[in-house]
Amino acid sequence: MAITAASEYRQFVGGEWVAAADGATYDDLDPFTGEVVATAAACGPADAVRAIESAAAAFPAWSQTPPAERQRIFLKAADILESRTEEVVSMLARETGAGFGFGMFQCMFVPNLFRQAAALAYAPLGQIIPSDTGAFAMGMRRPVGVVGAFAPWNAALILSARSIAAPLALGNTVVLKPSEWSPWTGGLLWGEIFTEAGLPRGVLDIVTHAPDAAPPVANAILEHPDVRRLNFTGSSQVGRLIAEAAGRQLKRVVLELGGHNPLIVLGDADLEYAVNASAFGSYLHQGQICMSTRRIYVERTIADEFISRLAKKTQGLKAGDPKEHDTIIGPLINEQALDTVRSRVEQAVAAGATVLAGGEAVGPCFQATLLTDVPADSEFAQNETFGPVASVEIVEDADEAVAKANGTSYGLSAGIITSDRDRGLALAQQIESGIVHVNDQTVADEPQMPFGGVKDSGFGRFGGQAVVDEFTELRWVTVRSGGHPFPF
Repeated sequence: MAITAASEYRQFVGGEWVAAADGATYDDLDPFTGEVVATAAACGPADAVRAIESAAAAFPAWSQTPPAERQRIFLKAADILESRTEEVVSMLARETGAGFGFGMFQCMFVPNLFRQAAALAYAPLGQIIPSDTGAFAMGMRRPVGVVGAFAPWNAALILSARSIAAPLALGNTVVLKPSEWSPWTGGLLWGEIFTEAGLPRGVLDIVTHAPDAAPPVANAILEHPDVRRLNFTGSSQVGRLIAEAAGRQLKRVVLELGGHNPLIVLGDADLEYAVNASAFGSYLHQGQICMSTRRIYVERTIADEFISRLAKKTQGLKAGDPKEHDTIIGPLINEQALDTVRSRVEQAVAAGATVLAGGEAVGPCFQATLLTDVPADSEFAQNETFGPVASVEIVEDADEAVAKANGTSYGLSAGIITSDRDRGLALAQQIESGIVHVNDQTVADEPQMPFGGVKDSGFGRFGGQAVVDEFTELRWVTVRSGGHPFPF
């Protein structure tokens, strides 16, 4: 069902919907129209502490819950979400500016994520280790306790679900802090769905806050002694602050941060496929994805034709209301984001870059934009620009393309398009990135895959077996059947 009326959202603590401690609220706005989507609780540190205490109290019982029960809850949650697809897609558009296609993708991805998490309840959590002393030695994994989860707005449904799924399935409790720009699709929705699925009170607690009020709430979560693990998805700048704070508290953290992602198009690539892949990777969700293609390197032998076709395709991408199903480029999340993208493009052009397509704001949207001749010392060339802007550069050969792909502080995702898969795989080994796709663009994910970056794109991994390592403690336990000789 499409939603039109504004709602009132409260925080979710101890299985109850409660107001902020001081009763404060803020307006959750539609990034395209500026209309109020909802009024949400504007919580502070005291609310975060209350949520942590709730999660800590729920942990002993939840950590002992049989795997069949945890599995049942996640399977039911997946079914409930699927039954609410139309509503959620509508809210993703109204709350985050997500187009219909990207909204539907999120609503298909997350049920699969939850079903993968359901299997984690039965994941092997130990091993028998040979001992030279005659003891029966085991490495046993146990849930850590309370996990603090920080989720962003850009793929609100997927990234908030990812931040809570594995920790909960492995027997931890979670305090979730969604982005102020997506309090419902990035957080409070899970309070509704998991309550209906039968999750016990306090196992998942959700605290929302107003814009510019994130630091005190985040610090309360970071510093509380009952929070033993953290995960954060967002910018490298904020991720560095999270890592520093976690280090002071001696807490492990999973960081999935920004990307300045390269796509290499080799001379033997299928041109039409390469153009379509480049456009999709660069402009899906108006480039507001950590994996978005930012830099395209094309071999000179096909460069003229490739660039001409890509520029033409980029020019034809419709910008406007994300609620219209044929819109490709919706609004940026807020005015500050729009100003940043506009400024980066203007700076690059002033320094010598050429605009091949787009280059201008249209209301709250920024046109799909393709640049070339971008100076290496420009802000756009050096830092992630979170918007529908990509650059294309001609290279002489694959070696030059790989060198340029690695010439960044980021290392999240990369792509190589070639008709020679063996060559592509060999080049993939040379790229400094947590993710490399041969014969695909940079935006791809599956729940069971080890997802994460290197360098300034973070550390730790979501997905697959990696999450067991991230969200459990490995303990060494021995059992002796006989005595042990002591020297005194």
